[in-house]
Amino acid sequence: MQYRKFGKLDWQVSALGFGTMRLPYLPNEAGDWSDIDEPKATEMVHHAIERGVNYIDTAYPYHEGNSEHFLGRALQGGYRERVKLATKLPCWLVETPGDFDKFLDEQLEKLQTDHIEFYLLHALWRDRWDRMQDMDALAWAEKPLADGRIGHLGFSFHGTLPLFKEVIDAYDWTMCQIQYNLLNEDVQAGTEGLEYAAERGVAVVIMEPLLGGALVNPPPDVQHVWDEAGQTPADVALRWLWHKPQVSVVLSGMNALEQVQQNLESAEKSGVGRLTQEEHELVACVQAAYRGLESIPCTKCAYCMPCPNGVNIPRNFELYNQAVAYNTESLSKSLYNYHMPEAERASACIACRECEEKCPQQIEISDWMVQVHERLVIKENA
Repeated sequence: MQYRKFGKLDWQVSALGFGTMRLPYLPNEAGDWSDIDEPKATEMVHHAIERGVNYIDTAYPYHEGNSEHFLGRALQGGYRERVKLATKLPCWLVETPGDFDKFLDEQLEKLQTDHIEFYLLHALWRDRWDRMQDMDALAWAEKPLADGRIGHLGFSFHGTLPLFKEVIDAYDWTMCQIQYNLLNEDVQAGTEGLEYAAERGVAVVIMEPLLGGALVNPPPDVQHVWDEAGQTPADVALRWLWHKPQVSVVLSGMNALEQVQQNLESAEKSGVGRLTQEEHELVACVQAAYRGLESIPCTKCAYCMPCPNGVNIPRNFELYNQAVAYNTESLSKSLYNYHMPEAERASACIACRECEEKCPQQIEISDWMVQVHERLVIKENA
């Protein structure tokens, strides 16, 4: 395993971090991700730690609240002492100042630990940051920092670049977590934000390095570029990130042991300056190929759910993107019209825009729903 500088701390972090948002799970009646396949997931976490991963990331809502419970069990038997643990305050659920301690203590109990090394304000954007300021979240954090319940304070981010700079400048943060990948250089914090934080000694943790897995399953026009170069998307996309000195650790939301092994192999050959000129040119070609496609930048994080009117927002976007990017419009139409309950289709959207306030990608969901239905509906006289 390669290790990297972590901001101002006298500690080296593994190049690869383990994100626990997309662990393998078992089907259930609710149709959600709550039932983690614990034997498989535990094997994955233990294997990663045995191979040198020392940074584990989770959050209060992951797997419908079960990710922290799972990790509390999986890190028993000496594994907890071998890693730094990061979890996040569910800012949107905080209603009174007393909720800060309530959630932190609940998370400590779920994780079966008396301290969390990195505690993040989760998924900040303008409204949420303003709310945290109004409730004196930074002043509150000094108490658990002093009593040892948390080691360092950070934040994860899904807002605009100007807001990112504002947040960075507002506090002496240890670390921040941003969405960043070869398709998101100008999205949210972007490259400029990455460099801005690193220049100030703030460790930068990368999430969505493969855009929710979308980069691993490219459309035919993009896959052709990878095939011609004889390269695999995940390996190059990860090493493109590790090539940058400002990146501290790259989180991967792995859901199979094979993915863990593949990402470990990429991490072991990673490093600043190790991406070749040919690989830089390949990335540029891939970026150009993606720019030629019309798709919705949904990562299926499901933060927009549940929809108050019952629309399955991620599934609608998935079917649309598959139709556009994979040239499978007939299949997407069939799945939309005959296998998806009418109440969950894009046509059920009433444009209340509640989901848009929660979307990390800042997608204009209500507007897109009109286009999704128009593209996928099978018209009787067609």
